[in-house]
Amino acid sequence: MADLHEAQPGAEAPPETTLAELIARSGALKSELVDFVQHARFDRQLTALLRDAAGTGPLDEAVLVRTIDHFALEYRLRDGGTVVEQFVALRRPPLTDDERAMLLGWREVVEGYFEVHPAADDDLGTVVLHNLVDDLYYPVHSNTGPDVIAALQPGMFVYCRIVPVHPATGHWLISGHLLPFPSSSGPVLAQAAQEVLTADPSLLRRNRDLYQRAWQLQADARASFLDFFGTDLVILPPAAAQARLIEYYRHHLARADAATTAHDPPSSPAAPHALTAEQMGRLPEDYLAADSVGLIYDETEGLNYYQDFGRLDAMFADPALAGDHTHIALLRAYLDDDTVSALPLRRLAQRHPDGVDLVFRTLLRRPRFCWHRDGEDLLRTRKKEFFQRETAPSFTVTGRRLAELLYPHGNEDGIVIPGC
Repeated sequence: MADLHEAQPGAEAPPETTLAELIARSGALKSELVDFVQHARFDRQLTALLRDAAGTGPLDEAVLVRTIDHFALEYRLRDGGTVVEQFVALRRPPLTDDERAMLLGWREVVEGYFEVHPAADDDLGTVVLHNLVDDLYYPVHSNTGPDVIAALQPGMFVYCRIVPVHPATGHWLISGHLLPFPSSSGPVLAQAAQEVLTADPSLLRRNRDLYQRAWQLQADARASFLDFFGTDLVILPPAAAQARLIEYYRHHLARADAATTAHDPPSSPAAPHALTAEQMGRLPEDYLAADSVGLIYDETEGLNYYQDFGRLDAMFADPALAGDHTHIALLRAYLDDDTVSALPLRRLAQRHPDGVDLVFRTLLRRPRFCWHRDGEDLLRTRKKEFFQRETAPSFTVTGRRLAELLYPHGNEDGIVIPGC
């Protein structure tokens, strides 16, 4: 029987309970947690989530289970905590130390598309799932009986959520519904995995090698931007911005290819880019109707585009323009928009230190507002989602297996997906 003393370096101190005992215990505790989720105190939040998940159609069992599981383990309540944290704190009789660590460890959910590999040779009903998103392998168990694992054959694919059995084990549990797919579905699921990864590059964080490579690619692309434009902030008319972006991407791809040729042996192919320079440099249609576009290539946030940024820049340079409705309304929109980070406002304040206080005093109707003293508090209040978001590179790099499924004749080591 496997023992928890096989914990990975950096894991918590191993508990006394064996892995098999924890797997068995997890089933009963998960049932208790699901019952706790359906308490009247959570009715409003859970009902809203289920309504959103159903959309205009019926709520099938898979969506129902996945939504409840997400609510129990990941949903942030008004106080910032999770339902599972409340369950651990309120459960009577109190949980043991091992049980507390196990349930709190379930907050680390890994959700995605997995390829099934041969089961481990043990008596625990272990199957190995290869995550197409983060390119890592997970030894996985089920606490609902052996039939779930037994039905998974090597070469199949599954969409599921998994959580750690216990932080000290390195083993994982299926959490909620499991959706199987035949091996022939690989290319279609690979496209879905690539879309998920592109939308949320932070999903690479568990794979340190790919994650660090993504950060390095972003740093290299920013260096190319600085080399091409001479600065990390550019304000241009939309058509000129798009044309210059395409030229920049050509410059960067040529520079990246030259660096690869210089440092890698001929037999080691470079990771291909998923898009061409023309595709990467194309601005969204609504940006082409703006009076200007601001391009900022930040060290952390990567390359971002901002509509009508020239109008804001002019107002901070000449605070008298804050008396014009169109200028001040644009600043208010930037401040109130949850999809816009604090970056453009910080950069405007840095560019125009003499005008920033006057502009924000007009906007906020606070005659004593001082950006140096009050600016950060303002941003943290109005950009709360931004400050709660995990920092991640704007670039993503796929693993070898996902690249093989996306490009079966290419034999690539991975695909670079630039952010924008």
